[in-house]
Amino acid sequence: MPKTSARLLALLSLLQARRDWPGTLLADRLGISLRTVRRDVDRLRELGYPIAAMKGPDGGYRLGAGADLPPLLFDDEQAVALAIALQIAATTPGSTTGEAAARALHTVRQVMPSRLRHQIDAVRVTAADRPAEQPAPDVLMAISAAVHARAVFRFDYGDHVRRTEPHHLVTRAGRWYLIAWDSDRDDWRTFRADRITPRSPNGPRFTPRELPGGDVAGYLTGVFRGAVDASGDWPCRGTVILHRPAASVAPFAGDAVVEELDGERCRLTLGSWSWTGLAAAVARFDADFEVVAPAELTEAVLRLGDRLRRGGGQPADAQLADPVGRDRP
Repeated sequence: MPKTSARLLALLSLLQARRDWPGTLLADRLGISLRTVRRDVDRLRELGYPIAAMKGPDGGYRLGAGADLPPLLFDDEQAVALAIALQIAATTPGSTTGEAAARALHTVRQVMPSRLRHQIDAVRVTAADRPAEQPAPDVLMAISAAVHARAVFRFDYGDHVRRTEPHHLVTRAGRWYLIAWDSDRDDWRTFRADRITPRSPNGPRFTPRELPGGDVAGYLTGVFRGAVDASGDWPCRGTVILHRPAASVAPFAGDAVVEELDGERCRLTLGSWSWTGLAAAVARFDADFEVVAPAELTEAVLRLGDRLRRGGGQPADAQLADPVGRDRP
């Protein structure tokens, strides 16, 4: 029989791995008697782990949540993943939890075996993105509590007080957003969490509405694309023949569709929030092209061309020499 300390760690690891454990199954997995299982469970309870006993023919145990945070047990993969996540959080520009994440990383690293410390020390995270405004932790907690309770959430947003039915708290490109039904505007709205100042108390409970499209990620993508319906697609979409090989276009095409035509040309189908934006997106590939469809894209290309010529101090019908040695997109 393994020593008591080793047995307790093995038992704790099993309890963390699944929700419910029959007592007989725990005894079989650990190679001990049911009586020893009961004793070890009592020892873990004395250490602060909230382990509930379940009624039934064989009985059983469940590891629950307690008032205090007891010691945690991670396997090697979990420990490395946790340390990397903490390092990312600690180095994220503008993060309101960066200092706490750095302290947590130091604590986790101290108790790691040397083989894992070497893996963690080999990972060096440097944040190169522009800092995004981050909401205070208490704001995130207030939003999350309202979402979880399905309670009307009131908050100051700019110069207005908003009364909403909160649906989801999500992140995108380093920012936090609240997706909610705006009761005063009778429509769905997306709010930046760093601009929210909660008001208390929350309002009455509500029955959640169905989010357009039913998918949070798809809905938020549609919001940023300027979608006009629940499809989440770009409001403007067109196709061109681009005079560049498909292999050189695909890495920079984002969610566009690239079809190879021959060694020097490809068909590019892409979308944007406006026809002018779509024309500019095609032009950024710095290559000759022909518009396939629709007519709105052709008109936008002509307007954009005239605007660029005027911006460069040239008449709209000026013929400019094609520069030599153009860079790839």
